[in-house]
Amino acid sequence: MQTRPIGILDSGLGGLSVLREIQALLPGESLHYVGDSAWCPYGPKPVAQIRERVFAITDHLLSLGAKLIVVACNSATIAAVESLRAAYPIPFTGMEPAVKPAAALTRSGVVGVLATEASLAGEKYLRLVNSHAASLRLITRPCPEFVELVEAGILDGPEAEAAVACHLEPLLHEGADVIVLGCTHYPFLRPVMERFVGPDVAVIDTGAAVARQVRRRLEQDGLLAPEGNRPALRITTTGPLEVLERAVPVLCPGLAAELGRARGLD
Repeated sequence: MQTRPIGILDSGLGGLSVLREIQALLPGESLHYVGDSAWCPYGPKPVAQIRERVFAITDHLLSLGAKLIVVACNSATIAAVESLRAAYPIPFTGMEPAVKPAAALTRSGVVGVLATEASLAGEKYLRLVNSHAASLRLITRPCPEFVELVEAGILDGPEAEAAVACHLEPLLHEGADVIVLGCTHYPFLRPVMERFVGPDVAVIDTGAAVARQVRRRLEQDGLLAPEGNRPALRITTTGPLEVLERAVPVLCPGLAAELGRARGLD
């Protein structure tokens, strides 16, 4: 028996960092992922265009029976999650930078926030800062190179190390002792970041917290997959299939998934 899947959408492949957390916490759930790599990155694009793409992918996931949709992209969350909740009767879980836990962790009072242009410009981010970090110094940096590296499956080596050093060195120079990963692509570069910053600087993201929120919402709404469910895992892309086939084994080693193209979303 298979139950309705959890839908997961992202601007590209970064949301796989959230998918792996959800699968680890809820191994009995079927998951259907759509990466909009043909339109990646979302960060520098107009809000109206991001919203249009997210609604199109949502309609696609609903046509496949999605019972809950995870907007596994900070830019898409900023642009569209409230509109999605108003337009559709199913639950949506979005992303937000881990500013609140960063505020609890910092000793220096300086926090670096790595995120896309759309996330940093959004009212949701400003409310988050005002609520939880008004007394702190937050240094923000968009890192489009990180998205490009992850989409290409480059997670280590000289190119990744150079990009990480370029963006993190200024934050360390300013005294940041917590680095917030405010884009779902960035956790794939976390090992390189942690090597660079050393043990005295915390690097945090929200993938595991999102997975816990998904479980809570499924429990609340009586939507958890029953025992004996045979979960299906399907990962699709609007971009070239060969890129997906090359990248998934690098990003998520050992992940047994059906890979394909997300038809009708070109």
